[in-house]
This record gives sequence, structure tokens and C-alpha cells, in this order.
Amino acid sequence: MLVPDRKVVRELLTRYASLRIAQAERHVPTAARRLEDVSYTLCVMMGTSDITDAIAKADALLLTKERSEEADADGENGLTLVG
Repeated sequence: MLVPDRKVVRELLTRYASLRIAQAERHVPTAARRLEDVSYTLCVMMGTSDITDAIAKADALLLTKERSEEADADGENGLTLVG
């Protein structure tokens, strides 16, 4: 299974949040179109058809990465010894 690039996912989430805030403050047709584009892209990258599910999956992906980085910092790399 392909895993989306975490940096791209983080950038898309940031863009999505910014556009949602902009739309909440004042509806602008061009911003609405960009929001639709970002929403669609997030859904495709996360393998969903619903933006709420896409955001949840994106958040989980980013959290998984953070946890593995913490484990690496503790000297645990997730590998096990099979004896």
C-alpha cells in the first residue's frame, strides 16, 4: 500500500484549514473553488470520498509518524529480535 508523503499531507491540511477559515469569514467564489480542490486532493490521497474521513486519516498518519520518531529518539526503532 502506498503511503502519502507526510510533508505534502501536512501542507494540504494547513491549506484546507486556512481556506475554511477564509470562507467562514467571508464567502469568496475563488476561495470556495480552491477549498473544493484541496478537499478533493485530500480525499484522493487518503483513499476516502468524505473530507471528514480524509482529515481523520491524515491526522492519524501524521500522529503515527510522530510516535515512530519518538520511539527512535528513545532508541527503539520498532524492530524485534526473533530468537
